[in-house]
Amino acid sequence: MKLKTLMASLLLMPILAFANPMININTADSEALVDGLAGVGPEKAMAIVRYRQANGPFRQVNDLAQVKGIGESTVKQNRAYMTVGEPAHQP
Repeated sequence: MKLKTLMASLLLMPILAFANPMININTADSEALVDGLAGVGPEKAMAIVRYRQANGPFRQVNDLAQVKGIGESTVKQNRAYMTVGEPAHQP
């Protein structure tokens, strides 16, 4: 029985990943932010984009809470679906 459960889980993983794609909060446009993040409507999405333009990229997901109108609860609710991108390779 455990093997069947494991196999079913492995088959569903790609479907679940597609249902909740990662949102790069440093590169996503306002439409992608609205579509991909719970509790983020058009006004909050534009606030995120404006914050990035004024302050540069977010260093970590938690920095999103620095945007006016975005609270810790929004960050917590969406943490699993957000990224700030890949770190730069250093020699």
